[in-house]
Amino acid sequence: MPHTRVLAVFLRLAHMRYRKSRLFCINLHLCVIFIFADMKNIYNIYKLASRIKSQRLKLLGIALFHIMGRRYAGIFFDPILACNFRCKMCYFSNKKKRQTTSGIMPVADAELIAKSMFHRALKLQIGCGAEPTLYRDIEKIIRLGRQYGIPYISLTTNGYLLTKESLCRYIEAGLNEVTLSMHGVTKTTYEMLMVNGNYEKFRSLINAIIEIKRLYPHFKLRINYTMNADNVEELASMFECFPDLPVDVLQLRPIQKIGDSEYNNFSTDKLTECYDTVISPLQKECEKRGITCIAPSKENLAALDSSETDDMISEFTYWYISPSSCWKADYDFHTDTFESYSRKHGVWRQIIKAALLPTRKHKVNVTRKMNYSVK
Repeated sequence: MPHTRVLAVFLRLAHMRYRKSRLFCINLHLCVIFIFADMKNIYNIYKLASRIKSQRLKLLGIALFHIMGRRYAGIFFDPILACNFRCKMCYFSNKKKRQTTSGIMPVADAELIAKSMFHRALKLQIGCGAEPTLYRDIEKIIRLGRQYGIPYISLTTNGYLLTKESLCRYIEAGLNEVTLSMHGVTKTTYEMLMVNGNYEKFRSLINAIIEIKRLYPHFKLRINYTMNADNVEELASMFECFPDLPVDVLQLRPIQKIGDSEYNNFSTDKLTECYDTVISPLQKECEKRGITCIAPSKENLAALDSSETDDMISEFTYWYISPSSCWKADYDFHTDTFESYSRKHGVWRQIIKAALLPTRKHKVNVTRKMNYSVK
């Protein structure tokens, strides 16, 4: 079906469902812009998507991307299930969990997965629930992402094993961004929460990235900061402790229970209490510095108290891959491709059904995919 006809179908379906909504014209206009957006500018896409308030309209857009053969998924790839840290908020701090969490993906399997799925990925994130720098063939995964034209390739790591030389090699291979986990601004909190971490080594890595960004101006540094009752107030001194922090993207993530961990205070009361005095001012400071800040709203924090969610987007756009799983339980990357599996299981019809039928809440299995505010 030609793309113009597909777009016409999308507009007709959207109008049928939303013609009575006062926000219809605004949301529809944003959706059309999104369809023709520059896929390499991933954070502009996130900002645009966060402005489209209608989840159903987003789903109709995803359906359109699906039948147009466009990229719309994020691949979250753990090539190894192991970690050199024992962060207190993570399940790797639990001895029993570590004993049952293991595996290393053979390069041959990674190549088959790339061949069957990477051509539909908008972003490849290497490292999700484990430490990817423990994987000896990480550069191969990056090169596979570039080979299949993934617009944005990111590496999420605690940074302990990274060096200036290794990071430069990864950039030359196709890496667009490194995301560093940082759960404390001060040495005391950083090393208390990130067990086995070394604050001075982290600061040295930050200095190395300052030099790297001079060589590769388009390379991005993202920092993921998981907020809890013991570290949220430190955010107020982020740019005092790190005045030359070369961060492009700062994500402030509220603590969530992702398994049995040593840290067990999952209350967001302190985060809500500090919102106007710490979180909101930090967002404004990031805006002044030209830093993209991804943070929850007060409403997002309140929603974490519920054990149910009406999120439908991640079911179709979040693809997790590890040595023990690949996207869907019945997806066989040895014989399936994304297209053959989608035809067999009617994925396009599933997306349309989710967009048009009444919303049903469902249980949150592990961690809630939040609708962050992107500024």
